[in-house]
Amino acid sequence: MKKFKQSALLLIAMLGLSAVAYAQTNQALPSSNQPTNVRVAATGPAPATAPADNPPATIDRPELQHRNPRYKVTRDDVLTINFPLVPEMNQRVTIQPDGYITLQTVGGVYIQDMTVPEVIVALKKAYAGVLHDPIIDVDLADFQRPYFLVNGQVGKPGQYDLRHDTTVSEAIAIAGGFLPTAKTQVFVYHRINSGWVEVKKLALKDLLNGKNANEDIQLQPGDSIFVPEKFITNFKKYVPYTGGIYTNPAAF
Repeated sequence: MKKFKQSALLLIAMLGLSAVAYAQTNQALPSSNQPTNVRVAATGPAPATAPADNPPATIDRPELQHRNPRYKVTRDDVLTINFPLVPEMNQRVTIQPDGYITLQTVGGVYIQDMTVPEVIVALKKAYAGVLHDPIIDVDLADFQRPYFLVNGQVGKPGQYDLRHDTTVSEAIAIAGGFLPTAKTQVFVYHRINSGWVEVKKLALKDLLNGKNANEDIQLQPGDSIFVPEKFITNFKKYVPYTGGIYTNPAAF
């Protein structure tokens, strides 16, 4: 009897150990509906791009300069208008002071401050009642060349053609340079539209000494530069004199 009890206790102990081991095994294995942290190695080559949380280092590059806007027609510009399918309607027109041109058959059309593609669109609309889907070519026969103005204390004030990229300091050099009476702090006027003019103050003293070269302003067509005069004050000495005050020549 005693031997039977010992065997029963031993069997219960073994069953208990098996249950604990089974529970630990199930606890270690992830279930099918729970996330796992196991990582699967890729079988192919490593991707060439870096992961999103560790982007590759970028190379600093200067920003591309914006292209100058397209030319807009203005008064006194001369346009040649060609109709490839109706050559007898070809014509040459000049923009009037009020911004209109006078066309054959359709009369006046306003094109002031339009680009050439915009002029073509306006002409097609004007001739839509006369021609079916007209084909029109427009060329600038004569137009106002880009220019800049330099006024004030420079050697040769006036208007100059803007043939290439030109900065304020280069424009002053083109205009003959500073006069001895000039102040190196100049003003640059840029017309934004018919009602607004932007004014920038630029100190050229540092630029002329090789400092802050990046602050030199690049001119746009129609810009105007004004070079002011130094403020020179003459302190005149006066001495009393019967009947009034006269200037003492010895004081100068």
